[in-house]
Amino acid sequence: MNRSTHAVRAAAFAGAAALVLTACSGGADEDGSGTDTTGGGTDAQPLIVGSLLPQTGSLAFLGPPEIAGVDLAIQEINEAGGVLGQDVEIVHADSSDADNAEVATQSVADLMSQDVQVVVGAASSSVTLNVLDDITGAEIVQISPANTATALSGASPFYFRTAPSDLVQGAALGNLILQDGRANVAFLVFNDDYGITLRDVAKRTIEEAGGTVVYGNEGEEFDPASDDVVASAVTAALSTNPDAIVVIAFDQTKLIVPALASAGVPGSMMYFVDGNLADYSADFEPGTLEGAKGTLPGKAADESFRERLLEVNSGLTDFSYAAESYDAVILAALAAVRGEGTDGPTIQENMAAVSGAEGGEECASFAECVDLLEAGDDIAYQAVSAAGPFNEDNDPSSAWVGIYTFGPDNKYTWTSEVFGEL
Repeated sequence: MNRSTHAVRAAAFAGAAALVLTACSGGADEDGSGTDTTGGGTDAQPLIVGSLLPQTGSLAFLGPPEIAGVDLAIQEINEAGGVLGQDVEIVHADSSDADNAEVATQSVADLMSQDVQVVVGAASSSVTLNVLDDITGAEIVQISPANTATALSGASPFYFRTAPSDLVQGAALGNLILQDGRANVAFLVFNDDYGITLRDVAKRTIEEAGGTVVYGNEGEEFDPASDDVVASAVTAALSTNPDAIVVIAFDQTKLIVPALASAGVPGSMMYFVDGNLADYSADFEPGTLEGAKGTLPGKAADESFRERLLEVNSGLTDFSYAAESYDAVILAALAAVRGEGTDGPTIQENMAAVSGAEGGEECASFAECVDLLEAGDDIAYQAVSAAGPFNEDNDPSSAWVGIYTFGPDNKYTWTSEVFGEL
C-alpha cells in the first residue's frame, strides 16, 4: 500500500492562514479522450448506496447531519431522473465507534449482503481502518465524509474521502493557536489514530513557528477507555503551566472540561477539533466554554443548503459533515453516469474525473452535471463543501477548515475560514 508524505507550510492572507502542499491530480481515461468512459453499458442495475455512519457511540452527534446529507443527495438525484434511468436506493447502517468495533463489522456484512456498490462512511478513522479491507477488497467504493487520519491517504484505489486529511486541519489548528499569541501548548489527546495524527501535525506547525508543546507529546496520550487516566492526564497537563490546552477526544471531553474548569482554566484557553466540536449547552454550566475555539473541516453550510437539509430532517441542530456526505453521494452517482455502469469498478474509475481532476466544465448540481455528461463534456463538480478535485491519494486536493468560537451558552458559532491545498 503506497502512501504519500506531504510537507505543510503556512502563509497568512486576508486574516486566514493558507496552507499549501504539493498539488496532485487524478489520471486520465483509458483512451485518453477525456469524454469516453468505461463501464458496463446502459443496462446497469440500480445504484444501491449504503451508509455506514454513527447512530450510536461517541460520535453519534455526527450521525444526523451526515445521514441527512446522504438522504438529501439521493432525493435530489432521484428527482432529476435517477442514475441511468433508475432511482438510487439507500440502506442505512450503524458504524458506532472504535470501542464497539463489532457493530461496524456486522453492519458491513449486512450492507454487502444487500449488494451495495458504494458505502458512505465511516465517520471515525479508526472504524474505517477496521473495515476498509472488507469493503474495498470486495471492489465496493468507500467514501468517507469525515475521516481525517493521514494513514488513510492512498489506502486503497477504492477508498475516497470528501473531508481533507489532518495535514490541513492540523496546520489550521496550530496556526490558530499561534495567531492567538499562545506559545506553550498542552495537548490532552487520546490514544487513537485520529487523535495522534492530528496532534502530530498541529505540534509540528507550532514548533516550526517557535512554540513549545509542553504536554501531550508522543507517549503522553491517555487511554480513552479509562476515566482515571483522563483525570491524571488533566493534572499532568496543568502541571506544565500551559497557556493553551487542546482537547482532542470524543466523549471524554465531557470529563476533561469540568476538570479543567474546576482547576480555574478559562474557556479562552481551550481549543477543540472536529471530533468534539459540539453543542455543550446541556452539559456544562453557562460560561464554561466562553471564548473556547475549535476547527471543523469544510466551509460553513450556506443558508439554502441548510434549508434543504432541514426539509429532510427538521430536527437538525448541527450540520457537521452534512455537505461532505452529500458530496460523496453526488460524486458516486456522477461517476456511475459517466461510466455508464453502477458496479464498483466503474464508479471507482470515474470518481476522480467527475470531481474535476482532469478539468472540465464546472457544474454545481447533479442535474446540471448529467446534462453536460450526456452532451459529451468533461465535468468538474463544484462540491457543496468547497473541497477540490481528488488528488492521486483520493483525498481532496484542496479544502476549507472552519474556525468556530463558543459563546456563554456553550454553543459554537462560525468565526472565519482557513484554506488549504494538498
